[in-house]
Amino acid sequence: MTHVAVKNGNLDGALRKFKQKVARDGIPSEIKKREAYDKPGIKRREAKKAGIKNSRKREKNRD
Repeated sequence: MTHVAVKNGNLDGALRKFKQKVARDGIPSEIKKREAYDKPGIKRREAKKAGIKNSRKREKNRD
């Protein structure tokens, strides 16, 4: 479990730090991934799309 200390009664700052820690741990993406079942074929298709997108980004940044 993620813990954040509240210093000087600064609740907004503590909340911001908490959200950053949770995002760094990958919890929101894990929850989103588990919301619904995806068929294996759809997973492969999405992975292929992501790979193509990333390779295009790398090619674009290489120039």
